[in-house]
Amino acid sequence: MLVLVTYDVNTETAAGKKRLRQVAKQCVNYGRRVQNSVFECIVDNAQWITLKVLLTDIIDEEVDSLRFYYLGNRYQAKVEHVGIDRGISQDQTLIL
Repeated sequence: MLVLVTYDVNTETAAGKKRLRQVAKQCVNYGRRVQNSVFECIVDNAQWITLKVLLTDIIDEEVDSLRFYYLGNRYQAKVEHVGIDRGISQDQTLIL
């Protein structure tokens, strides 16, 4: 399934900057960055549960926020893109 993960981490403190890096790092492990604080993650249920727990454990709910958009398995019909695309889609074949 495709889950769109967005986040807003308060970076006014050193701890906030650290949380921002940690959130981004976990998102990179599970998906691809499509905008600065937006990731498309193609995951199965077990991967999704793991990622969600990791992210919610990192943020400070008093000053940060996470938003998850569940686009499901038929996401191709639900996503429209205009402009330059960042890299290869996760569901495309990559030959090295």
